[in-house]
Amino acid sequence: MNPGSDAMGNTREKLNEISSLIGKLRTDYPAETNAFLSFMSKAEGGKALTVREKELINVGLAVAAQCEWCIAIHVQHAIEAGASRDEVIEAGFMAVVMHGGPALMYMTPLVEAVDEFLPATASKETVTGGES
Repeated sequence: MNPGSDAMGNTREKLNEISSLIGKLRTDYPAETNAFLSFMSKAEGGKALTVREKELINVGLAVAAQCEWCIAIHVQHAIEAGASRDEVIEAGFMAVVMHGGPALMYMTPLVEAVDEFLPATASKETVTGGES
């Protein structure tokens, strides 16, 4: 789980798999897929939480759900929204608190995704420079 490991690129591969799946489902099952994507867009559109906060919640839920594809996309989105390495890892640990040992094992793809998108040499502060 370090930047030089064989796991590097696995997270981006998961993101490509998501994109391919959504494309295929939109072609083969447009009504169902578009209905889900529309619901997702509306559910994520609220204003009470920031995008960064929502994505950190989604990171924890992805770990609890043991979904490597979900982990990949939500770690990427959390980092793009300004979350720090420590915030993303802490969100994962909140899933472990609620979900127990099985969630702890899914910290593996979470750490791999963080390492891929935000190398360990990056600052522990948020991308915007503020502290968490």
